[in-house]
Amino acid sequence: MNPSISFPAWSDVASDLVATAAGRAPADLVLTNARVVLVQTREVMEGWQIATRHGRFAYVGPDARHCIGPRTEVVDLEGRYLIPGLCDGHMHIESGMLTPAEFARAVIPHGTTSMFTDPHEIANVLGLRGVRLMHDEALMQPVNIWTQMPSCAPSAPGLETTGYEIGPEDVAQAMRWPGIVGLGEMMNFPGVVAGSQQMLAEIAETQKAGKTVGGHYASPDLGRAFHAYAAGGPADDHEGTSEADAMARMRQGMRAMIRLGSAWFDIEAQITAITERGLDPRNMILCTDDCHSGTLVHEGHMNRALRHAIACGCDPLVALQMATINTATHFGLDREIGQIAPGRRADMIVTSDLATLPIETVFARGRRVAENGQCLVDCPHLDWPADARGTVHLGRVLAAPDFAVAAPQGATQARVRVIGVVENQAPTQALEATLAVVAGVIEAQGPVAHIALVERHRGTGQVVNGFVSGFGYDVPMAMASTVAHDSHHMIVVGTDRAMMAQAANRLAEVGGGVTIWKDGVEIALVELPIAGLMSDSPAARVAARAQAMVEAMAACGCRLNNAYMQHSLLALVVIPALRISDLGLVDVTRFQLTDLIVGTSP
Repeated sequence: MNPSISFPAWSDVASDLVATAAGRAPADLVLTNARVVLVQTREVMEGWQIATRHGRFAYVGPDARHCIGPRTEVVDLEGRYLIPGLCDGHMHIESGMLTPAEFARAVIPHGTTSMFTDPHEIANVLGLRGVRLMHDEALMQPVNIWTQMPSCAPSAPGLETTGYEIGPEDVAQAMRWPGIVGLGEMMNFPGVVAGSQQMLAEIAETQKAGKTVGGHYASPDLGRAFHAYAAGGPADDHEGTSEADAMARMRQGMRAMIRLGSAWFDIEAQITAITERGLDPRNMILCTDDCHSGTLVHEGHMNRALRHAIACGCDPLVALQMATINTATHFGLDREIGQIAPGRRADMIVTSDLATLPIETVFARGRRVAENGQCLVDCPHLDWPADARGTVHLGRVLAAPDFAVAAPQGATQARVRVIGVVENQAPTQALEATLAVVAGVIEAQGPVAHIALVERHRGTGQVVNGFVSGFGYDVPMAMASTVAHDSHHMIVVGTDRAMMAQAANRLAEVGGGVTIWKDGVEIALVELPIAGLMSDSPAARVAARAQAMVEAMAACGCRLNNAYMQHSLLALVVIPALRISDLGLVDVTRFQLTDLIVGTSP
């Protein structure tokens, strides 16, 4: 598949841009009476005008009348601000439960015109072919979606099994694709620190191609391990959660990517490195990482992150730099995007206030793409093949006994390890609890629920069981999801083992998604038929189903903010402290499998 890239390169239109700026040829579009925000100098230019040609800025200055011809569209902005289109420096489209086309349709009205996406979710399910499908649909969109080649499938070799694996040869091949801008987040940070030749080879292939290496250092240890990771080549990192994290990364020559996703609230704690410590803001970038469809439709995308940074005390012009030119420069694309300047793509937003940032009109490549929250353009869909829609293979029908943890003979109580969910944070806690043994089975009770990882790539019928706390479920219920970062088997959490089996079998029946059961009845279903991760239905429809899912979780007793994200990350074996995989319970502080049962008493 080779989708056409209709947008012309600068070299193809340079002579026309020069002619328009000089007044020898008319512009396609002229915007007058604007307060033009120049993020490149951190200035607001009163009464300036801009002229575009072939989707690029041709003239940016005080008077564009010489660019106007008989067919030029002229728009008076009446003193409103004109800011660059927003850039998301690190994100995963699959987390929106949407394909690239529907994700674009959802975020365009919020002013996002450039995205740097790492499709490592689909890489774990469909391998390099899945990455190519995402890449190809991304290039079809009316906004800019660049792809980072996933680096880690599996994310932690030896601790999980994925549907497919990625290696240096795959990275080398992908670096030749037209929409690849770099290597996706290097999650296997222990591998880099230990000198893994495979991980270093992937980084080397990326650097040989002159492209950017994404980082992921999910450890609080800022000592030797962190310094070794920085020496391994990652150019950025989004896993910081404190001011010290942000400062450490920037001091090592990395860009600190600070995120506001659906469940990750890491901006407030880190932006003080700029607002209070006075570090150079050029090395800080705003991103979202993971946003589900409900957040996108109802709250926003990069505009939400930008507003939050401003609310945390950041100067609006500095915050704008973090969402535009800083991102563009990081990926070597500051001649293409990220600022209102001649030659760049004419991606821009009309807004009446820089602090509250109402997104009134959005232009992408010189074309009006959204107005007052409505997307005005078509976002083309790829014809996803049948095998991408049939990826849930359980191998057998599951039953309640498959979700039971057997106790050692004669035990009446068992001391077990428990995954502790932390609200609004990616890390978990490594807890312990003493649970009763009934008829030879360890029973979840109180705040502790059952959790299971069900293998779904090869149909082995394997189920790994454990315990989790923090969701607050207080009724007979079960929740299953084929979104299970990053191996994307199936995660099932519940207080009733029979319903856990019903939920798992239901997802096998519909081809993937999320289902919630209460008192023996399914009360919410989000169907995600593409790789068990995404839907190509309209974003608003998926968001409505996702909202019903959130309400169903609340009906089962859950009070956490965006707890679905916590659920979907319970198998992410590269973020501390305790996770579950198809190989067992994983102690991520030591990167080792660990026993579920600590001890028993008669």
